[in-house]
Order: sequence, then C-alpha cells, then structure tokens
Amino acid sequence: MVGVDAAAADWAGSGLAYLTGPPDGPPDFSRAAVLTQARRVAAEIAELTGVEVDVATVLAGRAALRGLTRQGSMSAGGATRLLPTADGWCAIALPRPEDIEALPALLESDTIRADYWQALTHWAATRSTHNVITRAQLLDIAAAGLGEAGPAAPMVRRIGDPIPRGDLDGLLVADLSSLWAGPLCTQLLARAGAVVVKVESPARPDGTRRGEPAFFDWMNFGKLSYAVDFDDEALRELLTAADVVVEGSRPAALRRRRLSVDDVPARAGRIWLRIGGYAGQPDRAAFGDDAAVGGGLVGEGPVFCGDAIADPLAGLEAARAVAQSLGRGGGELIEVSMAQVAAGYAALPQSPPCHAPVAAPQPPPPNPSASPLGADNAAVEHIVAEKLGAPC
Repeated sequence: MVGVDAAAADWAGSGLAYLTGPPDGPPDFSRAAVLTQARRVAAEIAELTGVEVDVATVLAGRAALRGLTRQGSMSAGGATRLLPTADGWCAIALPRPEDIEALPALLESDTIRADYWQALTHWAATRSTHNVITRAQLLDIAAAGLGEAGPAAPMVRRIGDPIPRGDLDGLLVADLSSLWAGPLCTQLLARAGAVVVKVESPARPDGTRRGEPAFFDWMNFGKLSYAVDFDDEALRELLTAADVVVEGSRPAALRRRRLSVDDVPARAGRIWLRIGGYAGQPDRAAFGDDAAVGGGLVGEGPVFCGDAIADPLAGLEAARAVAQSLGRGGGELIEVSMAQVAAGYAALPQSPPCHAPVAAPQPPPPNPSASPLGADNAAVEHIVAEKLGAPC
C-alpha cells in the first residue's frame, strides 16, 4: 500500500474500517490510532501474563461471526442509533425487549409505533442532550451524550493486605459478568492459567447464551459453569473463596443481597474488579455502542466506530489492570468504566481519509464449546470447599 501509513494499513486490514463509516460511502479511517493503542495494551498483557492477544480479531471478530457491516448512524448490530438533539448528539440503545416496552413512557405516548426510531428521532431533536439522557435513565434505557465522559485510568482502592503472587496459575476467579467486556477479561485470565467460574442465575443466564453460539463459546470456553441463585448462600461462599472477583452487574443488585465488595469477608490479596459504563454512575445502564459514544469514540459524521467497541476495549483494559494488580500483590478494588476507556482512545490523534483496500472482519478460529449452564456445579462446590478448608 504505497503512500499509506502503517496505522491506516493496519486499520484497513483489521476489519475495523469495514465496520466504520456511512453505509453508502467510503470507510472511515479517522480512528486508526485506536488499533495501534489496543495493540500496545495487548503487548503489556502478554508481557504480564504470557497470553498473546489477536487484537484485530478481539475487536472485530464478533461482527465477523454475525456478518455485520458499517451502518453509519445505526450501530453495526442495529440496536443503537446516533440521534441529533437540540444542542448536540446522543446515542440511544434498545437491545432488550423491556427497552421497547418503556418507549411509551419515554415518549409520553400511549402506544409503541411500528416506526419507533422515527418517533425517537423527532423526540430527541426537540430536547437537550441532558434532558434525553436524564429521561432515559429514569426508565433504565441506555443513552449517552456524545463525548460526555472524559478519559480516566481505572480507579484503584486498597481493600485488603497484599500478598506475594507468582502469576495467575491456579487462582480462583469468580466471574459474575456477562455479555462481552467482563467475559473477555476472564477469558484472558483463564488462558493465563486461572480457574474461572462463570456464575449465572438459572432464571436469568448470560444473554449471549441466546445469541450467536460461536461468540458465546469464544468468550466462555474453558470456564466452569456455575448456575446458582444469587440469594443462595453458596454464592457467598464462592466469593469468599475467590482470589479474583469480576463484577459486571449493577453494584446495587449485589448490595441488596449483601454480596458487594464491602459485604464479602476479606481475603488477603483478593482483587475485586468492577466493570461498569460510567465512572461515578455505577448503576447507570450502558452497552458497548452507547458507552463508546459517551466517550466520544465515533467516526466522522458522527458514525459508529466498529462494533460495540467500548466492550472489547474495556475487556482488554480490565485484563491488564488485573495483571498489574497481581504484580502489586492484589488486595485492591479496581473500577473500569467503558465510557472512560473509550474516551481515552477518542483522545488519540485522528487520521486523515485513506483509500487503502479494506478487508472484511475475520472470525476467531473455532473454539471448544463452553460448558452448558450449571454443568460444573459439583466441581465448583468441591473447589470452594477445599479453598475454605471445609469438608468436601
């Protein structure tokens, strides 16, 4: 590619240019530095854990599995839209049935129209960005103002005594997360040798189990599946025994069950990782596409950048943060916010237009199947009993 710099060439070949830009126009190269920086994060993860990360596949592999392409102001996955407001831009995400059901209350209408995106577009255009976000939050709908969040490193707080650690090999990780960012983080920890227990409620398992099976397997193969009611004392025992806890749900839900970082008995060296949408707003609904917009990580237009890109970027950042904490001896609460991670990448210098040939995203290599829901309950209970010194 004569005349094309290395970052642009990498962006073109990664599948990310294919996913960024207007649907009827050229691909967008303005965010090529994102891939370059993500490779730096992956290199540090490899140095700290020995796990090599195929960054292009991590960022664009889900889109390849689902056959997605760029759709401009509509997210690649189709559930989120960029809408103009009276004073800027916002993103509104409607990936869940309950989001659609809440639209009459949001729009102050009696019915849900078949063309509800058109109705939302008209509604948002007459309101300030702040008003759109505030009303959406009242109804637990994920919404973000373009660039509302600034870049910030993960927040780290001491919660226990550090202890010398060698590496992740054999450490028990309780993974309470779902969807993408948290499962990606724990997948990398599993590859580094940790024993990862994927915790799901039998009544409300990880939503990606209902989606593309290859994506769920990619994120969750090699983990033990533990199906347990979140009110069950057995979950408290798992969290008590765990060396690392990864939390991706609303902290308020765990506090109600006395399963938060402040409720579970302390364990020397334990690392507690909390992945959320926005720093300082732990119970605000967020998904990868709207959080990216909140951080200002969009292409020119604006258009969506990649596929829910704040999710995998936050997953990489979370894995690096856990590995760094391990080197300090743990005993820390780490909070990673998707919008703040996205904002850090949005602050990178933008690249000019480019006419390099663009490749479609490539899927990850085939992976073993993830465990069926609850398939490893007995094994998990045995591990916990051994860790706590109780009779098996």
